[in-house]
Amino acid sequence: MSEPITYYVKHRRRFLWEFDLVAKSARSVLGRYFDEDVVALLTETRREFEGLIPRLPYVGGTQPFTEFVVFTAMFLAMYRVSKAHGKTAEQTGEIMYEIGRVFLRSYPTVLKLLFGRMNFSRRYLDRIRKGAIESRKREHPDGYVLNFVEGDGRTFDYGVDYIECASCKFLAKQGAPELAPYLCPVDILYSEALGWGLTRTMTLAEGADKCDFRFKRGGPTKIAVPAAMQSVVDRNK
Repeated sequence: MSEPITYYVKHRRRFLWEFDLVAKSARSVLGRYFDEDVVALLTETRREFEGLIPRLPYVGGTQPFTEFVVFTAMFLAMYRVSKAHGKTAEQTGEIMYEIGRVFLRSYPTVLKLLFGRMNFSRRYLDRIRKGAIESRKREHPDGYVLNFVEGDGRTFDYGVDYIECASCKFLAKQGAPELAPYLCPVDILYSEALGWGLTRTMTLAEGADKCDFRFKRGGPTKIAVPAAMQSVVDRNK
């Protein structure tokens, strides 16, 4: 079997470990949204996520792009279980946003500072530049295609324009394209927790021709979100 087919299976244990970390934060959130037993819901979601692992799109095995699609599979697993228990895509988006907020608050401050700095390091930016060049070769049809945007030295330090989104493609193939717009607001939480200073005015998930990420270290977070999620975002500020 080729690497693209076996990659996620080889790393299955690590991805399940990551799921279990998120699940710890999910317990307190799910109890507010479901009457069902929370442990049973998480067991069901974990089983669904594990079944999705072999189906994940191969994006070259590089970070952070691989982590993006793994998170998408977690989101999809929660959606499928939530939907089976009467929740909508919008409600699942709210649940996952709440889980993300609790998860990031549980992270030690020193680690958040470290991870935030890493996103502006020369090594990280070189990796994104290289990833952008490689992505335009389209060797991985189900992966991301992006352009690196050099900073202007004033309003932003660097940017990334996503022209094609692996997460959107994957959700469409899995019959859940309606979920895609509700993944994007989680970036607000990461920007604020890690000091990204992220500005984004459009997303592929909402029908735009690109996702325009602009990062300004320590700057304010300005991200447009679906109208259905605005009250959730405002409530969690």
